Amino acid sequence: MDIALKLPVFHLRPSQASFSFFSFPTQYLNINKTPTILRCSNSSTTSSTNMTGPPVKKKRKRYRKQYPGENEGITQEMRFVAMRLRNINGKKVASNSASDTDTDSENTQGGEEQEGDNAGTKEKNEGVGDGEAETWSPSTEGFLKYLVDSKLVFNIIERIVDESSDVAYAYFRKTGLERSAGLAKDLEWFSQQDLVIPEPSNPGVSYVTYLEELAEKSAPLFLSHFYNIYFSHIAGGQVITRKVSEKLLEGRELEFYKWEGDVQQSLKGVREKLNMLGEHWSRDDRNKCLKEAAKSFKFLGQIVRLIIF
Repeated sequence: MDIALKLPVFHLRPSQASFSFFSFPTQYLNINKTPTILRCSNSSTTSSTNMTGPPVKKKRKRYRKQYPGENEGITQEMRFVAMRLRNINGKKVASNSASDTDTDSENTQGGEEQEGDNAGTKEKNEGVGDGEAETWSPSTEGFLKYLVDSKLVFNIIERIVDESSDVAYAYFRKTGLERSAGLAKDLEWFSQQDLVIPEPSNPGVSYVTYLEELAEKSAPLFLSHFYNIYFSHIAGGQVITRKVSEKLLEGRELEFYKWEGDVQQSLKGVREKLNMLGEHWSRDDRNKCLKEAAKSFKFLGQIVRLIIF
C-alpha cells in the first residue's frame, strides 16, 4: 500500500513567511545569506595536540662489552687471566703451542707454576757470574717438600668432590685426572730409599685450609681452583717433575705424571663440564671465579718454589 507524505506548504509574502502550522516575519529570514557551517570537534584531542612538544628520541640500548673468551666458556676466560699473569717485566711470554687452542689453553694454566719457579731461580742466582742466570739447582729435600704439599692439595680436592652433597661437584668425580694415589706411591718409594718424608709445609697447609673453606661457601669458586690445579700440573708441573727426576733420580719416571688412558681427552671432558655449569652462573659469580683463578696460580707458585729452597 502506498503511503503519501504530506509536506508543509510554504507561502511566501513580502512581509511574512508562513507555514501551514506557524508563521513569522520575513525580516528574520534571509534567503541570500551564506549558511553557517557548524563542525563538532573533540576539545580534549585538540588541546592535547596543541600542547604536544617535540618528539622524544628513543635511547639506544647499550650492550655490555664481553670479557675475553666469554663466548667460549668460563675456562677460556680463565685462560686469558692466566695469560695476563704470564707477564715478566712487562713482556708477554709466548705460548708453547699457539696454533692449537686446546693445548694453548692447558699450557697457559701452568704458566704461573713455571714462572714462579723461574722467578725464584732468578732471585737466587741474581748477581752470580757475568750477568747470566745460572741453571737452577733443585734439592732432594726441596723436591720431597713439593711432592708432599702437592699430595696434600690433590687429596683435599679429590675428597671434597667425592664426599660433597653439592650436585655441582658430582660432575667431577673419577675424571681420570686424580693424582693423590700416584703421589702416595712415589712417596712410598722415596721412603724405601732411606729418605725422611717431611711433614706438609706452610704453602700446602695454607692452600688446603683455604680450599676447604671455599668449598663450603661457593661451588663455582672452588671449581675454579679445581680446574686450574689439574691443568697447571698437566701443563707445567709434570715438566718440572721430569726435569728434577733427570737431575736427582737418574731419570726415574714418577707415578705423579702417569695417567691411564688419554689425558687430553680427560682434560677435554672436564673443560666441557665446567663450561656447561658456567653457563648457569651469574656474571658476578664468573668474575669472582676469574679472581680465584689468579689466587690459585699464586698458591701453586709458592708450592713449586719449595723445590729450590
